[in-house]
Amino acid sequence: MKNSVVIKSNRSGMTVILDPELPFEQLLADVAAKFGESARFWGSVQMALTLAGRELSPEEEFELVNVITGNSEIEVLCLLDQDLERTRKCEKALNEKLMEISAATGQFYRGTLREGESLDSETSIVVIGNVEKGARIVSKGHVVVIGDLFGSVHAGISGNADAVVAAIEMAPSALKIADFEIPCSDKGKRLAKGPVIVSIKDGQPNIASMRKGLFGR
Repeated sequence: MKNSVVIKSNRSGMTVILDPELPFEQLLADVAAKFGESARFWGSVQMALTLAGRELSPEEEFELVNVITGNSEIEVLCLLDQDLERTRKCEKALNEKLMEISAATGQFYRGTLREGESLDSETSIVVIGNVEKGARIVSKGHVVVIGDLFGSVHAGISGNADAVVAAIEMAPSALKIADFEIPCSDKGKRLAKGPVIVSIKDGQPNIASMRKGLFGR
């Protein structure tokens, strides 16, 4: 099992590299064992999945996804591979998950915020693009980044501790909600795997993988 199943994280979720020679039934058993052992590490998350290392039929992909979800708390949003159409659909699914929580927001910004640039909003803001290191967003409401967040964000600046910050990839240089500072790494380390939402619960920062209905919590 050590060499038959290798799990690697990527910007959209995870890649599972499969032994190309192992009989499929044995491979299923190894995948079940691997994800059962690492279930606590991954926790309850939603992510895209890439299956690599061997040719798979749609039926085999379906069985593998069922084994992975059945032996962990992972919810597979979609399969990502070299199929351009499926890749497009997968990216659409991830974006829709973020757009779902942005329904309560009032302003959109399309484009990448680069070093030295800043964006101030009197309402919540959805950025359709990346926020690079050295860029800054300040908002009285929520901040949703449909892209990579590497710059700094201050949401709920008017003292709104119900504000949230969400992004597909979250490794901010600084992050603050109302008066609460969220610890960040100065080495570009992600706060969590895959799409992430940060909120304040019971007076403490809460970092979680994207879940449906968080605005209605």
